[in-house]
Amino acid sequence: MEPMNSLEGEDILSQPTAPLSPSIHVAPTLRDGECYHVFISYSSTDYQWTHSLISQLESCGLQVCYHERDFTPGRTVLENMSDCIQESQKVLLVLSPEFLRSRWCLLEANMSLFRDCLERKPIVPVLLEPGVSVPLHLCHLTYLEAGDPDFKNKLLKVLCTPNQHLQGSTVVPYHPPTIYNGKALQPLIAANDEALNKWDSGQFSDMEVPDQLRLIIRNHETYRKAVRMINSVSENKVFLRPVWVRVLIYITGIIFLLGLVAFSTYITALFCIGSFAPQEENTTPTGVWVFTISGLCCFPFGFFIQICLWMNDNEKYILREMQKAIGQANTILSEEKVLMGCRSNSKIYLVYVSLDSCKREFAETFSELAVAEDMFQRALIFFSSGYACCLAKRHFPFPLPSSTGHLEGGVCFCQYVSQQLSVGQWA
Repeated sequence: MEPMNSLEGEDILSQPTAPLSPSIHVAPTLRDGECYHVFISYSSTDYQWTHSLISQLESCGLQVCYHERDFTPGRTVLENMSDCIQESQKVLLVLSPEFLRSRWCLLEANMSLFRDCLERKPIVPVLLEPGVSVPLHLCHLTYLEAGDPDFKNKLLKVLCTPNQHLQGSTVVPYHPPTIYNGKALQPLIAANDEALNKWDSGQFSDMEVPDQLRLIIRNHETYRKAVRMINSVSENKVFLRPVWVRVLIYITGIIFLLGLVAFSTYITALFCIGSFAPQEENTTPTGVWVFTISGLCCFPFGFFIQICLWMNDNEKYILREMQKAIGQANTILSEEKVLMGCRSNSKIYLVYVSLDSCKREFAETFSELAVAEDMFQRALIFFSSGYACCLAKRHFPFPLPSSTGHLEGGVCFCQYVSQQLSVGQWA
């Protein structure tokens, strides 16, 4: 779909609503537990257009449920929404930019509820304006466009068709379409985010697969295994990073050196007494005292410098280790068309992207299949985290290639790898 300008959007919202044809379609019978034919979810900014539609639907004999009239006061929005969905035959979503910013976020906040709805109720997405980005969980469904001259009669036909006669109205099985290739998903936030230190690695839950990924990843154990790889950074890489551990190590080193100096002093004194001119009793050679005093003065200065260097390297060190772990995780996640990336120790970006074409490019570049597979895996380990972050942020730190890659409207993975190699980034 081509993006549309604001003037065209205003025309659609203000255009008169064409009358429906109730004589052609008959409202289906409500079954036990059903009170409404359709539950409509919309943004308040789309009130005028939606209520004009509601009036026409109700004039055709359809029972319509919407929040302003039918939600029970005193209950939470999600509780009301759950009951209204269960009591309705179908769910109609009026998709507009404001809806995606507000009410869609509310639906995603309790995606377990919404997924249950998707599996039992036909979803009717309506694009209020051309160019609206269809959410990942809905983009495989056939949607209606408000600008279609025959939109109202098409909608009435869907709403008046019994659910058992509608085919392919649920999300199972889920096949993400290519139009969503390269799009960002909701990022993962570390469970220990509030108590996270610079020398710590974020811990991410591997118990529950996020709802947004349940509809994409076929093998949920793949996600759990990937998260465990990332969590291993905290277990194996940060035990020497806390300041108190470093201080303890440094003090132990100082004690060891002082003991070594004392032992050397004792041996030197015995050597001088036995081999050279007589010395006064209990007298230590002057050189030994100078060495000892100089060492004691240098220890605090060296300790201060070392702590400063450690503190400065904390965040960079952990980030590097997390990126390495995420690269390893991406070697298995890429098979599910998902990549992870991080730019901090508390947040992981997720993108849906297919690397199949890029993988074939590697196979064509390297004649031997084993070599091509090895190079592709190495590229995933070293570069996939940075690539996922660039896709999620929609920004690449270099000019976009002039040649067309494998990702429509963006930089594909093999183009990203080629650019990184050209500036000597291969590790």
